[in-house]
Amino acid sequence: MQQVIEAINYWIKNLPEEYNAMSEEETSSRPLPNKWSRKETLGHLCDSAINNIERFVKIQYEIPIYVVQPYNQDQWVTIQNYQDRSLDDIVYLFEILNKQLVNIVKNVPDERLSNLCDLGDNQHKTFEWLIQDYLRHMEHHINNQILNRNIK
Repeated sequence: MQQVIEAINYWIKNLPEEYNAMSEEETSSRPLPNKWSRKETLGHLCDSAINNIERFVKIQYEIPIYVVQPYNQDQWVTIQNYQDRSLDDIVYLFEILNKQLVNIVKNVPDERLSNLCDLGDNQHKTFEWLIQDYLRHMEHHINNQILNRNIK
């Protein structure tokens, strides 16, 4: 878990600097009408943190298997109107939510990492997998949509 914590902390520190180096046009323009701008993608990462904070708390006490509830990502981004929000506000939200998420992960007792969650379609994964998947998801969006590094 230490590697996950270090990686999230890396993005908490460095992603704001990446955004500060971009112009307003770079952060606000959509690559296609139905695709998110970089601001909206960052907003989506905030939404992911919000949903995973709840999951990371509940999976530690719900018995026997925590059922992961999906959420409509596009609707969350649209309803929260990240496109018209201040970039500074979205960056701050990203930082503060991920600091909270790191705090939760730091305090997970080792024996709880094997708690199971149901992802639907009879897919059961461990809490440890869910934490690692959170980072994979974050880095996918950062590298492929925010920084355009196209790392798979």
